[in-house]
Formats: sequence, C-alpha cells, structure tokens
Amino acid sequence: MNFQYKHTMYASFTGYIVQAIINNFIPLLFLTFQSLYDIPISKITFLVTFNFGIQLVIDLLSTGFIDKIGYKASVIIAHIFSALGLISLTILPEVFSDPFIGLMISVMIYAVGGGLIEVLISPIVEACPTDNKEAAMSLLHSFYCWGHVGVVLLSTLFFTLFGTSAWKVLALLWAIIPVLNTFFFAKVPVSHLIEDNENGLTLKEMFSKKIFWNMMLLMICAGASEQAVSQWASTFAEKGLEVNKFIGDLAGPMFFAIMMGLSRTLYGKWGEKINLEKMMLGSGILCFLSYLIISLSPLPILSLIGCGICGLAVGILWPGTFSMSSAKIKRGGTAMFAFLALAGDVGCSIGPTVVGTVSSLFNDNLRVGIIAATVFPVLLIIGVIICMLISRQQIHNS
Repeated sequence: MNFQYKHTMYASFTGYIVQAIINNFIPLLFLTFQSLYDIPISKITFLVTFNFGIQLVIDLLSTGFIDKIGYKASVIIAHIFSALGLISLTILPEVFSDPFIGLMISVMIYAVGGGLIEVLISPIVEACPTDNKEAAMSLLHSFYCWGHVGVVLLSTLFFTLFGTSAWKVLALLWAIIPVLNTFFFAKVPVSHLIEDNENGLTLKEMFSKKIFWNMMLLMICAGASEQAVSQWASTFAEKGLEVNKFIGDLAGPMFFAIMMGLSRTLYGKWGEKINLEKMMLGSGILCFLSYLIISLSPLPILSLIGCGICGLAVGILWPGTFSMSSAKIKRGGTAMFAFLALAGDVGCSIGPTVVGTVSSLFNDNLRVGIIAATVFPVLLIIGVIICMLISRQQIHNS
C-alpha cells in the first residue's frame, strides 16, 4: 500500500484518541480501585494530578531530544509508552505489596506517552502539505473530544454488560489502539516543520519575540477557560438535572466535550471561509457570556446549558492558538509547540484551581468561583485583539 500524507493525518487523529484514552480512562476506575485495593479516594484521585504533572515535565524536556531523533521515532516511542502504561495497569498493582505503587508506575509510563503525543501531533499535522492549516488543526483537536466521549460511553457500556470486575480486559482492549497506531505511524510519511536547509529559532530568539509571550498568554487562557468549567460540569449536571453523582459525572463532562468537539469539527469543515482571528475573538466573547450564564442564572438547568455553550466557545481556542502561533512565529519549530503545550497545561491546572479556591473563600459558592474565572476569557480577548493589531500593522508596513 502506498501511504500518503492523508494517512499521516489519519494516524494523527488516532493519536489524539490515544491521548483521550490516557487522560479519561483511569478516572472511571476510581471507585473500583478503592474497593479492590483498599486505597483511599484522596490517593486515587492524585493519579490524575500525577498524570498531568508528568506530562508537564515531558512538555518541558521534549525540546531537547525530539528534533535530534526526529518526529517519526518520537511519535512511535510515544505510542509504545502509551500502550505499555495501559497494559501495566493490569499487571503492576498485583506485583507490589502496595498496589498504589504499581498504579503510580503505570500512570507514569503512559503519561510519558501522553506528554509526547501532546507535543508531537500538532507539529506533525502542521508540517503536512494540507491546503488549510487552521481547519486541519481544528479537526485534529476535535478527535480528542470525540475520543473522550467514546472512552466514557464505551467503557460505561462495557461495565454495564460485563461488570467493573472485568476492567483489566477493557484496559487491554484500549491498549490495542496505541499498539496499532504505532505500526501505522511507522508506515506513513512524516515531515518536519523546519526543512533540512533551515535553522529553527533558538530559545533566546524565540523568547525575545513579544508575540511569542502573547501566544503563551493565549494558550494559558485557552486551557484555563476550558478546564475552569469542564472540571465542574458534573456538579452543574447533578444540580441542573437533579440526578445522582454517577449520572452527573457522565452527563456534564460529556455534554461539554460533545459541544467542544462539535465546535472543532465545524471549524475543520468550514474554517477556510472564516477568519481565524475574528473566530477566536468571537469565541472569547461567547466564552465570557457563557460564564455569566453559568454563574448568574437563577435556574440550575440554565447553568448546565451555559456549560454546553462554554464547550462550544472554547473549542477553537486551543487549536486556534497553535495555528496563529505557527503563522506568526516563523521557524518556531518543535520548541514553540512544546512551550505552547506547556502553557496550555499550566492553564488547565490554574483554571479549576482559581474556581475551587475562590469558591471555598465564599462558603463553597461555585458561582462566585466561576465569576472570578472570567478573568481568563477577558485576558484571552485582549490577547487576540493584540494579535489583530499586529496583523494590521504588518499589512500596513508591507
């Protein structure tokens, strides 16, 4: 079979599904691990923090070796670690006297894969000879959303049919996807962002560019705007739909993910007809308005609808910032994407923290916490306006 760049795109789409599995599968097993291994829920939930912490470290360290060993070798390694981490979940907890140690090691293994995937997939797609980079990037990131929805739905269906006691079988089934994609990536063509006869920007050169720091701000705000609401979506679903926590955990985050995926898919389909900067500005404004609906609505069901509007609004922010950065910072290369991924992950951590901290100061009033988090879409709007002014200045100068 003659593999072409369209197959590279397919492999990249699947790569983001792999990351969705890594980030969203293990939270579904919290109660199972608590009862099976007698681990306190506080320790089990730390696994999520540990996962993203390792991914942050990989974001930071990856600039030192990805360009040296190449995109293809790096993305294959990423998928191998992802598969090994999922497989080791079924083995290592039984090996150690303390099962939690086995879980931590397994999470660390697949978090290495997840961190590399986050850094690599976007520049791989950006380097593909596609007609519309912005639309391709948005469509790519939609697959994380659909992967998230798929992991929750299919895992829930599996547990309903076979019981949570069969969780190891499901973990091995999910591991098949990164295994197959490892071989897929080994076959497809993979280009590099920086041609062999070009030199990428040094870190000093990149850090000296004001536009780079503006893009870092946008990325932090994109991650924070997304997760500030996403992490609390189950709570709004419980109150808005008057359902138990189990249904709330399914309905809230899935509703948010579906709307976010819809936003990215639609832009991926019709993005070539839409100005990205104007789309980003409109999305930032809609995100701000959704925060007001969530926090000020007198009806809980409207707050849940506000969560969906927020998902629709933030969908384009993360991939849009990647595309704008690639267009405005020439020869940024892998280092630029790695630092943008790092900034996005920092934002994903800051957003829920601000909401939770402010809410606790006001007697656990979540609405006040959401109002405080409006600072993120506001800063994003300002950052996008700065980008638009820079673009107009460049057009005027030319």
